[in-house]
Amino acid sequence: MLESNKILITEEDGTETEMEILFTFDDDSRSKSYVLFTDPKDEEGEVFACSYTDEGEMEPVEDPEEWSMIEEVFGAFVEELDDAEVEE
Repeated sequence: MLESNKILITEEDGTETEMEILFTFDDDSRSKSYVLFTDPKDEEGEVFACSYTDEGEMEPVEDPEEWSMIEEVFGAFVEELDDAEVEE
């Protein structure tokens, strides 16, 4: 599991951007861990996702089935947030 709520993303041109981790989760069926994150400076709030290794190396998600599963997990996360806001 990632230790901080921030990660540093390095673009191909060497530009580094500090991103904020929304949450991480494991998928035992794929034996993979995933991180969902956003750029806190992005007003649109685009959410990004990658898988990551035990060493913390991030890997792109390219399989459509993986994306579908990630979207389901993210949808449940958003629903929980909405429910928590209603309870407050």
